[in-house]
Amino acid sequence: QVHLVESGGGLVQAGGSLRLSCAASGTIFPINEMGWYRQVPGKERELVATITSGGSTHYVGSVQGRFTISRDINTVHLHMNSLKPEDTAVYYCAATIIMTATMRHLDYWGQGTQVTVSS
Repeated sequence: QVHLVESGGGLVQAGGSLRLSCAASGTIFPINEMGWYRQVPGKERELVATITSGGSTHYVGSVQGRFTISRDINTVHLHMNSLKPEDTAVYYCAATIIMTATMRHLDYWGQGTQVTVSS
């Protein structure tokens, strides 16, 4: 039922910046956590950054200090600075709804947006 749409991907030179955005629609329950994952061909999808409804953030070590995640209700952004070629990947937006009665987690994913960093 929840639909996530990413935008902001593109081609940038090493050292440059990009801002990814993701808007969630169709929600009838509050989204507890939103985040960004990325995937390179032949590699497993990895978590990049997450942010809870309370504002707590988490970053994978490789992007710490370079990326910043922010959120406004059901919209999440990822500001990426000092980009490196190894940041090249398809970036996916994700959202999690926790059903309080059962504590079951419901996960939703966007279609993905390509980020390419050239050297």
